Amino acid sequence: MLYQFPHKTGKYVVEIIEEKGDQLLVKVVAVLKHPRQGDLHNPNEVDNVFFHERKALSQYEKRYTTAQFLKEYQADVPSYIESLQNSLYELEEKMKERNNAYSEQALKCIEQLKKDYSRQYKSDF
Repeated sequence: MLYQFPHKTGKYVVEIIEEKGDQLLVKVVAVLKHPRQGDLHNPNEVDNVFFHERKALSQYEKRYTTAQFLKEYQADVPSYIESLQNSLYELEEKMKERNNAYSEQALKCIEQLKKDYSRQYKSDF
């Protein structure tokens, strides 16, 4: 069975691979929403903050969570790479529409992420 799993500002399709008490070990299958760029504690800010480049969780990356954070996922699941490309493209389009200092900085991070993902997954981004 597959589940939606929010992690920081991203959202993923995961499968449970192990249970230890109330802790569930999940494995990433696809990306539904790419994490936002920048400082999580100061969203949309660029002044006087460290602007983080945030990557999506990797294909098959594992994380512990609890059942309360999982929501059943029943839609079709694209391949990991296709889902990563789509989620990054959606984030990029949102940042282009905003046209402010935050979005400019986020777009710089997205360009670097495209290069990194292209190398990592040997696919065009």
